[in-house]
Amino acid sequence: MHIVVGLSGGVDSSCAAAILHHQGYQVVGLTLWLMKGKGQCCSEGMVDAAYICEQLGIPHHIVDSREVFQANIIDYLVAGYSAGITPLPCSACNKTVKFGPMVQYARAELDIDRIATGHYARISYDPVQGRQQLRRAVDRNKDQSYFLYDLTQDLLAASMFPLGEYTKAETRQIAAQYGLKTADKPESQDLCLVETHGSMQSFLDKYITRTKGDIVDSQGQVLGQHDGVHHYTIGQRKGLGIAAAEPLYVIGLDAGRNRVIVGDRTSASQLECSVGRVNWVSIPEATAPIKAEVQIRYRSSAVPVTVIPLENSRVKLVFDEPQFSITAGQAAVWYDGDIVLGGGVIEK
Repeated sequence: MHIVVGLSGGVDSSCAAAILHHQGYQVVGLTLWLMKGKGQCCSEGMVDAAYICEQLGIPHHIVDSREVFQANIIDYLVAGYSAGITPLPCSACNKTVKFGPMVQYARAELDIDRIATGHYARISYDPVQGRQQLRRAVDRNKDQSYFLYDLTQDLLAASMFPLGEYTKAETRQIAAQYGLKTADKPESQDLCLVETHGSMQSFLDKYITRTKGDIVDSQGQVLGQHDGVHHYTIGQRKGLGIAAAEPLYVIGLDAGRNRVIVGDRTSASQLECSVGRVNWVSIPEATAPIKAEVQIRYRSSAVPVTVIPLENSRVKLVFDEPQFSITAGQAAVWYDGDIVLGGGVIEK
């Protein structure tokens, strides 16, 4: 059976290709060129991906996706930060830049129906509901199902995650056993733009002009100055430059008035939020409230929540306990155990 494997040049995607190759699949490597210029993740990654394909004796294709990445990710990020929200690019990138175009290329150019990646997640099929189920990886510390919530049923049906049953340590062991060049390659940043530009602030400063403004409390009293709303995010404590009797956190970003709003930890916590652009993954769209567990950021623990369906692909999340630093633009993903039920983008 033929399969296209997305190769970034890292150990995970390399190992996924090697595992499938040794299982007897006819593997074709595919690398997406995402960055303009000499981005580390692309220039170095493409070389390593090509080497892995040569090592395994498989074909290697490179697709110039720079314009797609610019339009769907870079422009999306810049617009979001300019508007005072903190977008999560990875979920959008997986659907619009990676999985969708990869499946399309595999089918149209190579006549291959399936793709695989090095993501840590699992896919199973529920015959009762007739749906693909997206599940957490065995290695909870590496689980990436949070970033994959926006994949459609068609994309899930066409995808494989060979590393979903392995831990990161086991992946490196397998890569070493196969003698892969990338076996000891250092872990990449969670966000490729940070890896390329050094920091998110450095990246944003290339596109957004720094404009000084006021840091205020919830009553509008000026407490200090900032040098650009896009340098701040909800829940941030460090780097405010304000002396106060109690710790202050960013609780709001008013891009229209160029203000950063701060308050105490209690004022940075909320009991509910609305979520838009919802994708129901492993179950059909809910028509009544359901109990679940939700993650409101990648590294947070899942917490109990009631998911209340609204109109226009929206839901309201009501938490059992107030949650700190709910951030507009980030993803909220709700689970039943290790099954991804659905997810969407936290609204302002």
